[in-house]
Amino acid sequence: MGRHRSDPMGIARLVLIGLAVLLALAVAGAFATSLLTVLGSGDAEAVPSSSPRVSGGTPSPASTRTATVQIVCSADRCPVFVRIPGGDVLMDRDLTRGEQASYFDPELDVVLGDASTVTVLENGTQRPPGETGERQAFKVSRSR
Repeated sequence: MGRHRSDPMGIARLVLIGLAVLLALAVAGAFATSLLTVLGSGDAEAVPSSSPRVSGGTPSPASTRTATVQIVCSADRCPVFVRIPGGDVLMDRDLTRGEQASYFDPELDVVLGDASTVTVLENGTQRPPGETGERQAFKVSRSR
């Protein structure tokens, strides 16, 4: 009769497999968190704190001042790009009908994919609407 001998690597293999599974779960969790953060940053509710969204209801002190630029979508899809010149991109996505975004930064670069689909207020003054399908790029500075 032969002797039964246990494999010396048996437990070590199980431990390595367990560590690999934990590492895979950690990477998947980090990826999911990053993905949700990136997808949420384009949402009008998630605009940076320096650029709060104007909404209905009781006005807060931040919403009583006039926005440098306010963009309101009046079509099913409104392609909009807003950034601080030489700096952060604040919005690069399509707004949907009725959605609006307001920014209070001192200077902004704005690009409208179709200028006829949005209403733009520059320092509280309405900008003339563009032609259907017209792409507009312009700079807005905060009035003093």
